[in-house]
Amino acid sequence: MATFEEIQDAFFFVSSDEYGMNRALLCLDNGEIYFRSEYGDIDELDEDEFDCDHFIEIPHKNELDLGQALVFEFAEMRMPDELGLVDHMFNRRGAYRKFKDLLESKGLLQSWYDFEKDRDEEALRQWALENEIKL
Repeated sequence: MATFEEIQDAFFFVSSDEYGMNRALLCLDNGEIYFRSEYGDIDELDEDEFDCDHFIEIPHKNELDLGQALVFEFAEMRMPDELGLVDHMFNRRGAYRKFKDLLESKGLLQSWYDFEKDRDEEALRQWALENEIKL
């Protein structure tokens, strides 16, 4: 079986780019994780190498509501007076960079990273539980 750390690494790989650009499948038969990137540098999912009858796709962070919803949850908890500004940021390109700049200016960037890490882990463990993946 795959360890939580291996599933977490696959989750970070999948979530490191836009939805659909990177994929990872967990083979439920042997616990192996297979990766694919649309950039062509990784392709373990072609028919010749992928030998698994029962598998599940590792989710992207957006599938676990860990995108903008997480940003707004953090902003509401840690800087409620800035919700309007954060909302305005996320109606334009470069929102995450601007959000992190705002956090840094308020001394909250490390708090954001810790919050994001905790929520990612919590959501991924819940996903594994719901999909009956033994860790």
